Amino acid sequence: MVARFLPALLDGMLVTLELVAVALVVGLILAIPLGIARASRHWYVRALPYTYVFFFRGTPLLLQLFLVYYGISQFEAVRESMFWHYLREPYWCALITMTLHTAAYIAEILRGAIQSVPGGEVEAARALGMSRRQALQYIILPRAVRIGLPAYGNEVILMLKASAVVYTITVMDIMGVVKGINSQTYQFELFYLVAGVIYLVITIAFTQLFKLVERWLKIEASQKR
Repeated sequence: MVARFLPALLDGMLVTLELVAVALVVGLILAIPLGIARASRHWYVRALPYTYVFFFRGTPLLLQLFLVYYGISQFEAVRESMFWHYLREPYWCALITMTLHTAAYIAEILRGAIQSVPGGEVEAARALGMSRRQALQYIILPRAVRIGLPAYGNEVILMLKASAVVYTITVMDIMGVVKGINSQTYQFELFYLVAGVIYLVITIAFTQLFKLVERWLKIEASQKR
């Protein structure tokens, strides 16, 4: 029974992995300036990123997904814009929502990591004549990456599991494919269990990958001492 639908399940898994991977990479790029701004000493620099982070961390991903997929289409200016070709597609709406959502969480991870960098290291960099930008680029951010990596790894796993909601807007990810199979076979327990196994396998793979990266960073740091 499962073997018959294996190609469709693999296609769904690839869609899930693609959504999660792109959202996390683009979300990380967006999160870097947000996280740096959130760690600023000046309230007016922190204000806008704080509002962004507060909204996306304070509301469910499913609600955000519906706002993008069903809400944006209500505006005529959006429907007549050059972006409507993408915004009318469930896949792109899911990708945009997941990217904005994870960017908020990664920004907070980065903020916490930056603020956890020992002050002595920053003072030493400034004593060596580094400017604030140089200290941020060569000392603070590399150190923050090592500090924040475990939390970022957890965010990857959480984003993988949260991506299961995208089937509600007809994206054919793992859950979307399983829903279609269940409508044909009525073998709900079997295929939900199969979906669970697929998510578990991906989770284990991501966990081992981040353990390898953490080990490599520790080895590299010890060699520089």
